[in-house]
Amino acid sequence: MKKKVVVTGMGLISPIGSNVEDFCSALKAGKSGISKITAFDTTGFDVTIAGEVKNFDPGLYMDKKEARKMARFTQFAVAAASQALSSAGLIGEADADGKRPVKCNRERTGVVIGNGIGGFEVVSESHKKLFSDGPKRMLPLTVPMMIPNEAAGNISMIYCTKGPAYTQVTACAAGTDALGQALDLIRSGRCDVVIAGGTEAVIIPFSIGGFQMLKALSVKRCGEPEKASRPFDADRDGFVMGEGSGILVLESEDHAKARGAEIYAQLAGYGASADAYHITSPDPSGNGGAAAIKNALADAELKPEDIQYYNAHGTSTEINDPTETAMIKIAFGDHAYKMKISSTKSMHGHCIAGSGGIEAIACILAIRGGFYPPTINLDSPDPECDLDYVANKAQFGEIRAAASGSLGFGGHNGVVIFKKYE
Repeated sequence: MKKKVVVTGMGLISPIGSNVEDFCSALKAGKSGISKITAFDTTGFDVTIAGEVKNFDPGLYMDKKEARKMARFTQFAVAAASQALSSAGLIGEADADGKRPVKCNRERTGVVIGNGIGGFEVVSESHKKLFSDGPKRMLPLTVPMMIPNEAAGNISMIYCTKGPAYTQVTACAAGTDALGQALDLIRSGRCDVVIAGGTEAVIIPFSIGGFQMLKALSVKRCGEPEKASRPFDADRDGFVMGEGSGILVLESEDHAKARGAEIYAQLAGYGASADAYHITSPDPSGNGGAAAIKNALADAELKPEDIQYYNAHGTSTEINDPTETAMIKIAFGDHAYKMKISSTKSMHGHCIAGSGGIEAIACILAIRGGFYPPTINLDSPDPECDLDYVANKAQFGEIRAAASGSLGFGGHNGVVIFKKYE
């Protein structure tokens, strides 16, 4: 029998709430976190909106001096990990060096963080200095701040974990894949506890400009930003960039019960696949993503009809939404028309690798609270997207199992399944 893996801690930083309670309230209310970009001057840009994290103070979660050595994506991950470890009852008191050793076997505690891009703002700033002032004026910590593994590395250092510390880099699927790798680490017996999830922070001129040139971002509703992210709607015109981090504390059931931990849900299964199709577009047949769903169901030992809620990748792009609708139909068959599906990206935007962790938390909150988060701005459903996407207002009902899917550039597909813990 597979070792049961449970969720004992949750933490997040997002455009619609920088703690789990506020995030949950925003989901139920259908609140949008999309607004005009304030991080930089958008003069000359067609895209002027994003889902920014507002009023973020890293000093609430870490030493301010150390925070200055971290890129924003790392600060988000450390903050979300701090919340998650606190809710799990595993965070220790700060020592003289500012470290907060976890209250469990450090050698059997791992960290797996998904990140798609790394410290883009550090790369951008150092490039400016390199070409304007020469190499000796570059930021001294350019390399350690920009590389994607620094989120996992800093979490490990601050909380003194000595088990595996990995980074998943599978674009927008990275946060979900990180949870899958953490699941395997615990099932295999290599770890008792794993801190896992995703993080991203790329609301800067370089990345907004790059995605704008790909024609991937919404430009039609920059004058009414809260209505711009509209997954599965016939009048959608691209995704809205978001930022943030979602982190879970995962444990073996035996370890959690032995220490009397509160258990929020069970992480029951994970599935992955590759489209082998295109560097940016998903396979329009839906077969690639459907394979990941089927793999997750098999891993969780569940049937399609056991799932009541599916948190879709739902980016609000022309290609993604009908493709995802097709893959859900292939994987779930007739049950696709009976279950509830929604895209919370309609509220918080597309947080790239951060999405997997944030949307996993949305699934757990849905299970625990008995509600289906809405897809806001779904005013004129695309005829090709004919499933129940919980249009505009949250709905309520018992959820025993929920799945969350993520699709990444390069054809990466990842799906996780959470169950009500019994």
